[in-house]
Amino acid sequence: MQHYRQQLRTRRVYTAIAIVVFLAVLIASLKFANDANAGKFFERLPYFFDFIRSFVPDSPMEIVRAMFDLPSPYADGSLKYNYTADRHYITDTLYIPNFIYQLVITINIALVSTIIGAALAFLLCFFASTNLVGAGATRFVVRRIMEVMRAFPEIVIAGLLTAILSIGPIAAIIAITVHTVGALGKLFFEVVENSDMKPDEGLRAAGANWVERVRFAIVPQVLPNFVSYTLLRAEINVRASTIIGAVGGGGIGEVFRLAIGRDHAAKTYAIIILLLVSIIIIDQFSAWLRRRLIGQQSFEFGRGAA
Repeated sequence: MQHYRQQLRTRRVYTAIAIVVFLAVLIASLKFANDANAGKFFERLPYFFDFIRSFVPDSPMEIVRAMFDLPSPYADGSLKYNYTADRHYITDTLYIPNFIYQLVITINIALVSTIIGAALAFLLCFFASTNLVGAGATRFVVRRIMEVMRAFPEIVIAGLLTAILSIGPIAAIIAITVHTVGALGKLFFEVVENSDMKPDEGLRAAGANWVERVRFAIVPQVLPNFVSYTLLRAEINVRASTIIGAVGGGGIGEVFRLAIGRDHAAKTYAIIILLLVSIIIIDQFSAWLRRRLIGQQSFEFGRGAA
């Protein structure tokens, strides 16, 4: 009992120290922000939500009109209300609203990047696993390559590629693919290293080569986890492609930057609503698909004990 109380006191001391350190860092950060803003940071805090209060469309229906490219009664010849000019016509009368069209581009960027990135990560992960290639030069080189690929955020890579390749979806696809290979590769080889090696030992005893052992002993064990991680990464890439669009990667992110920069409130809120709805749908579909592929029992671990 005395030992427990001593541990409790020690834990409380450590907690108090952690809180003090956190507060000190927070105060230092706020002071730095205030100094960086010429002493205006704290002065402007009461006006933090002024932009949101003033950024209001003329009518709630304007959000719907902007979302589906419908004519606006407020049209005055400016870009703010000229929603119909951005339609993408399939036939003379049938069209795709611009924001939905741009959203499809964003989702396509994410899906293409995920497919290519997952395929490359799948190929590399086996060469980064200690239980398959040992602790030699191959494992070291492949792991360092994947570390470099995930070291920089997608938006940094996209900014560099935009300067080289010009603006457009190609730069976004390459940037997200590079980061996806690095991130998924690490998750994949950790799954491989935790796999059961008894099937591999059996195939080795039967004379199977390295590729056959990976194909028939390792892949069947790790594939469900690979699929789950890939679906989760697809969700992340949809968000990443939206952000990259704001720096010239195309898609919904680019039109969102233009709308908010031009003070087009109805267009901005229409894009926000579309993004929220699409992300919710993608998250729910991904969760449903993972349950179908992996099994409901994998998501119920620990529920019986609770």
